[in-house]
Amino acid sequence: MSLRRYLASFILLALVIGCRAQTPPPGPSAALNRRIEVLIRSQYDLPPDVDLAIGERTPSDINGYQNLPVTISRAGMSQKLSFLITTDNSKLARLDTLDLTHTPGDSIDLAGRPIRGPENAPVTIINYDDLECPYCGRMHEELFPTTADHYKGLVRVIYKDFPLTEIHPWAMRAAVDANCIASQSTPVYWAYVDYLHAHGEEVTGPDRDPAKSAAALDRIARQHATIAKLDAAALDACLAKQDQTRIRASMTEGESLGISGTPNLWVDGERIGGAVPASQLWASIDRALRARGIEPPPPPAPAAQPAKPAN
Repeated sequence: MSLRRYLASFILLALVIGCRAQTPPPGPSAALNRRIEVLIRSQYDLPPDVDLAIGERTPSDINGYQNLPVTISRAGMSQKLSFLITTDNSKLARLDTLDLTHTPGDSIDLAGRPIRGPENAPVTIINYDDLECPYCGRMHEELFPTTADHYKGLVRVIYKDFPLTEIHPWAMRAAVDANCIASQSTPVYWAYVDYLHAHGEEVTGPDRDPAKSAAALDRIARQHATIAKLDAAALDACLAKQDQTRIRASMTEGESLGISGTPNLWVDGERIGGAVPASQLWASIDRALRARGIEPPPPPAPAAQPAKPAN
């Protein structure tokens, strides 16, 4: 989608106001500016490569509000947008009112989910994932090892289940089996997820038989468990039960956030929809790190070009 369309969506939300001027309070903190940025990006689903700059407040004509200019830019194009912010820093308005005390990502339940990366990493990446989705497989490759290696302990990644059961016949069973493994071992869970994202065609099979796919998923799960010496009896009982309760709860949660497809990432609350290249994902991670006062690692040096043969 072009920046022109994104800018148009903002312009259509213009707010006409009038009356008394207000005195602006002391300058906002970096943490507040970060919350404003996250909310605007999430509310309007801005792509990661759109830059957003928050300007200085000025008095407004609405009691209890100040004007807050926000400039968005992309590929040499930019547009300044006018927002309103309350004097107590609790609300942001542009026809819509955005609650700065709560961003959409704040409500994601992470209890008991396997974590990849340091538990105390400054930036958290949450990914609503479908183990049968080819685009999720592509995003998984961007995360592991490319992004994990680049940030070296500065990020942790947590996957949430969002199987698209209407189009992916074995995605639900894969999610259940993965959770059976996770109940015993986080490393083996991630090994299983890695394998499925890299070998989806093996599970699907040439004849696309759902029963054969289910058997393949269980077989692969048992193989990983055997290598890691997990409790085979407990795993077999879990695989046989095929309890979808946790997966269904994760799907309901995702739907409440407006998710309808996968992958769907949240970088410290900043939403990224779809499989994006590493450069765009890293732009979001870099913003989150700088908001925490951490300078991101420099981008990798471009690959050396082969020398041209002498004439």
